[in-house]
Amino acid sequence: MKVVQFTIPVSRDNTVVAQQETLPHFYNYLHRHNEVQLTWIIDGNGTLIAGNYMQAFHSGDIYIIGSNQPHIFKNDASYFEKKSKKTITALTIFFNPVGPLKNLLLLPEMDTVNKFVMAMHTGMQVPVDKQNMVAAAMQKVYDSKQSNRISSFIDLLHQLAEITDIEILSTIRTDHHFTEQEGLRMNDVYQYTMDNYAAEINLKKVASIAHLTPQAFCRYFKKHTRKTYITFLNEIRINAASKKLISGNYDSIATLAYDAGFSSIVSFNRVFKKNTGMSPRQYQKEYAQKTG
Repeated sequence: MKVVQFTIPVSRDNTVVAQQETLPHFYNYLHRHNEVQLTWIIDGNGTLIAGNYMQAFHSGDIYIIGSNQPHIFKNDASYFEKKSKKTITALTIFFNPVGPLKNLLLLPEMDTVNKFVMAMHTGMQVPVDKQNMVAAAMQKVYDSKQSNRISSFIDLLHQLAEITDIEILSTIRTDHHFTEQEGLRMNDVYQYTMDNYAAEINLKKVASIAHLTPQAFCRYFKKHTRKTYITFLNEIRINAASKKLISGNYDSIATLAYDAGFSSIVSFNRVFKKNTGMSPRQYQKEYAQKTG
């Protein structure tokens, strides 16, 4: 039986750890670590959960995961098929803001950067129009060695701190919000939901996975995510439907709704608009305009 860790240790060989990897898929479990994580998804797609944030990720996206923020880059099911040849490639930078870099960040000249770093606990996403700039700065950190890596890293932080429209991910703080046991429990709930969202999900079954009664589970889930389990389930379903919508891989809106686990097209349209602010057709049109 595989032993799954919730708090993952990160190498301490360097003050700033930079690694680029090509793998069959991202680490497939909810986890956290003391270090802030900057990830540039060079190639890959799936669903990101960070704190109580959940959304599709795509090639080119750049995310900041806060220190001790529970997260999972969950690749789409196609990555796990037996004969799949799909891979992900990502460049990731780790650093501990309260480690050896702490005194550097406290210098008067670093005040703006330090304030930005202290705000990273929510997790962030770099805007699309800033991705190329930040990706180039991250590549420079990866390519640099010894003291040059530190100077390149400081340049990267300055660039990030100057982005005024950076997107905040989670609405909850992550300061050891989960114990080890709770993290593993939430992982089981997330994995079950993402694997079975298209079917009718019984609340009693999900609660049993968390070893709780349905009533206790509802309170537990709301306490740790600030959303109901049904809200989370609908987010997973709408996320799956939106991917098919923009890819054109569906027969009709009705089949799209049923394939995502909705019992009627009326409820699908209502929940879709609540989650995205627009109808499925409007969403598809706006995406086409952005990428066209």
